[in-house]
Amino acid sequence: AFSGKDPTKVDRSAAYTARWVAKSLVSGGLAKRCLVQLSYAIGVSHPLSVNVETYGTGTRSDSEILSIIEKNFDLRPGMMIRELNLRRPIYQDTAVYGHFGRSNPNFLWEQAKTLRM
Repeated sequence: AFSGKDPTKVDRSAAYTARWVAKSLVSGGLAKRCLVQLSYAIGVSHPLSVNVETYGTGTRSDSEILSIIEKNFDLRPGMMIRELNLRRPIYQDTAVYGHFGRSNPNFLWEQAKTLRM
């Protein structure tokens, strides 16, 4: 649950970033369906693991997709906050109708990034 958590809490910022990465991969034609999982440890700036599941719909190998993620996204917590501009007062909008799958212009994680291949 994200209630009461500010964007410096990595569970909130990483969830938004994982959604952003997955939407960007699908929008970029790298998969028809995609799940991105990020795991972090306290005091470690880079994720311990990045896992991508394309459910057999990937147009490139898993290692190629992971390489594309590394080239296009800085997954350190501070950079996730900066890239998605998470310090803005946007969280009241998330309190109703959820955090994902909405076309609210404040939800930058719902706007796919153009990927460099």
